[in-house]
This record gives sequence, C-alpha cells and structure tokens, in this order.
Amino acid sequence: MKNPFLFSLILTAFLVVTSSKSMGSQPLDQLAEDYVKLALVLGAYAPGYIDAYYGPEAWVVKHDDSVLRRGFPASELRKKANSLIKSLDAAARSELSALEKLRCEFLGKQMIALKAEIDVLSGIKFSFDQESKLFYDAVAPVRRREEFERTITALEGLLPGNGSLIERITALRKDFIIPADKLPAVFDAAISECRRRTLAHIALPQNENFKAEYVKNKPWGAYNWYKGSAFSVIEVNTDLPMDISGPLRLAAHEGYPGHHVYNALLEQKLVKERGWIEFTVYPLFSPQSLIAEGTANYGMELLFSAEERMRFEKDVLYPLAGLDPRQAAKFAQVRKLIGGLRYAENEAARGYLDGRISKEDAIEWLTRYALESPERAAKSIDFWKQYRSYIINYNLGQDVIRNYMEETAGTDHSLKKKWEIFYDILSTPRTPSGLSELGRR
Repeated sequence: MKNPFLFSLILTAFLVVTSSKSMGSQPLDQLAEDYVKLALVLGAYAPGYIDAYYGPEAWVVKHDDSVLRRGFPASELRKKANSLIKSLDAAARSELSALEKLRCEFLGKQMIALKAEIDVLSGIKFSFDQESKLFYDAVAPVRRREEFERTITALEGLLPGNGSLIERITALRKDFIIPADKLPAVFDAAISECRRRTLAHIALPQNENFKAEYVKNKPWGAYNWYKGSAFSVIEVNTDLPMDISGPLRLAAHEGYPGHHVYNALLEQKLVKERGWIEFTVYPLFSPQSLIAEGTANYGMELLFSAEERMRFEKDVLYPLAGLDPRQAAKFAQVRKLIGGLRYAENEAARGYLDGRISKEDAIEWLTRYALESPERAAKSIDFWKQYRSYIINYNLGQDVIRNYMEETAGTDHSLKKKWEIFYDILSTPRTPSGLSELGRR
C-alpha cells in the first residue's frame, strides 16, 4: 500500500462502516470479523504484534512508510475497541450455548488486550503487573528471594566444590553441550519422538507438517511460525550452545504437543469446522499467549515421565550427540532443582521493567537466582525489552494449565484422562481467568 492517502481512506472506511452498525445486535461472527480487522490494523503499526494470520489476504494492512507518515490514529482505534468490548459484553449476556459462551469470553478478553496495545502504542505506560493483567488476563505471584535461596542451598549440596555455583553448573553443563554440527540430527530425533507420542493421543489433520530451521541473532531460544493449513516453521536459535536437555524441551514446546499442535487444532476445529474467523489471527500480546505457552510447557509432562525422558535421552539423543551418558542422572537432578527457580526471572523482569533495578542488578539477580550465565542473562534482558511482561506466560501459564488439569481430572489420574482434558483446552476457546476460576472450584 504505497499511497498514504489510500491507506487513510481504507482505515477510515473500516472504522466508519463497522462503528455505524448497530453493535448491540450484531451476531458474534460480525464482531469476530471486526476484531480480526482491528488487530490487523494494529499490526501495521507494530511489526511482530501479529504472530500468525491465515485469514483473507484482502484484510491485511501493510506496514510501510505510508502507514508511519500518517501517524497512529489512537483515538479512532480506541473508540472502535471500546465499542467492540461493549458489544461483546452485551453478547455474553444473551442466550448462548456453552461453547458460544467460551467464544464470547475469549473474544472479550482478546479485545481488552487489543485495547491495551493501542494504549501502549499511543505512549501510555503500564506497570509490569498492570500490563500482564491487561494483555494476558493474569498476574504472576510475587516470589521472595528466600524461596529461591532454599533451592540454591540444595544445589550447593549437590554440586560441592570451588568457585561460584553458576561456575560449577557451567562446568558440569560443558560435558552435555551438543556439538553444533550434530544439533540438527539430535533435534530431528527429538521432535520425531514427540510427534509419535502425541499422535498416539491426538488426531491431527492428515496434511500437518513442519520445517525446522536454525537461526542466529534472536532474543529467544526457539520460535514457531504458524503458516496455516496445519504447517509450521520452527526456528531454533543457535546463538548460545545447547545442552542435551534442550532438544526434547524445544521439540515438545514448539512442535508436539505444543504450539504446532495447538494452532493446527484451532484451525481445524474452530476455523474450518465452525467458521470462527477470529482464530485466523493471533495477536502476540494477548491472553491466547498464556494458554499457548502454558500448554506448550505442560506438554512435556504428558509426553514423558522423568524415567522415560532419561531413558530416551540416554538411548537415542546422547549417542547422536556423541556425548557420554554416565553423568546423565546427576545432570537430570540438577535440571530438576533448577526448575524450582523458574519464577526468579519474573522478579528480575518486574523490577527492571518497572524501573526499580538497573540492567546490572538484573544480570546479578539472574546469575544468582535463575542460575543463568552472564551471556544468557543478557539474552533474557533483550527478550524483556522486546516482549515486556510476556515472560509470565511460560511459568504462570504452565501452572494455570497444570492446576486446571488436576482439578478437572479429579480422582482419575490416568494418562488417557489427562490427554482428553488437554485436547479440550487446545481445541476450544479458553481464557486464563476462565481456566483459573474452574481450577479453583
């Protein structure tokens, strides 16, 4: 869209036409279409905001100089967002089926997040917790350093010796680093096994597929780019060395039963079978991300018990990587204890983004309580700068999913029951607050 006047006409037409309708009487399908179009307009001003889109190409608003020259029409977009939120609230009070109620709740929470992105783009500043509530429908609990100190003490006992604890962990980890030239073969084996185990419990579209690529100079460890038609591009960042625990974790998270499966099921069950157009767009800063990251992290618990994971790594991944598995049990113990520190990064991010601690203080906290090397800590800060409070979606998201799974399963602890509940989460409209409320019952 090269002509700024043309872009102005199109945007104005969108805002006028949709706002001129009787919003209170609109069916959900029309509200969903308006939501998608508004999200795509925002995406023109914020590259990266739209994580995936596979709806009508004609609705896409290009990000180019003409958009930037026009300036950000905050008041127009905010008015439209408020109108949609009001209409969705009215729709939620009407007579709907159980699934339609979930749909309405999902759209309402997504629109609140969309309005918050309008505010951020117009210069409004939110605190870490305010932003996470608006964007992700959740606020991460505050964790005190005393909680992390207990885990640090346990690790000190497991890894006695000279030097700091992070130095001792780094020295241990060196024996488990995958040589760069062997990483593709190790990752291929990991994702193949994750796919095999997932397909034993979840039926995916017959044409589903993915492509793995290896990249550099990214603030994240791996990324799933969903392209529609049950196809994903999974990028693995090779900026920093990866140890043997990485491939299975990333394969489950980005692929099976993580992001690739989640997006493929939403497309199949909600877009193709029901025609719910809102699921063709995925705004990154939205409650959908907490569901996506939470299920992606929880998926590893469904795929492997601790013993099964250890066995697969030792029998398959260690040989492919050319590594000695004799210290595998000890390394797994260390990894498990480090998992108890997963909320430590939230505290550093909260303090840094709220302006209460400096970059140097954040790095010191991450090396002490998240046990990240200085290089990895710097990467974490790069991630916060770009994605802000998104970090809560990984740890809090996983806890929201786990709590809901456990409460819903009740006394049935079978793997079959867990997969049934997990499938239901992946294939229906869900919100973090909705899952949290049900999980507390």
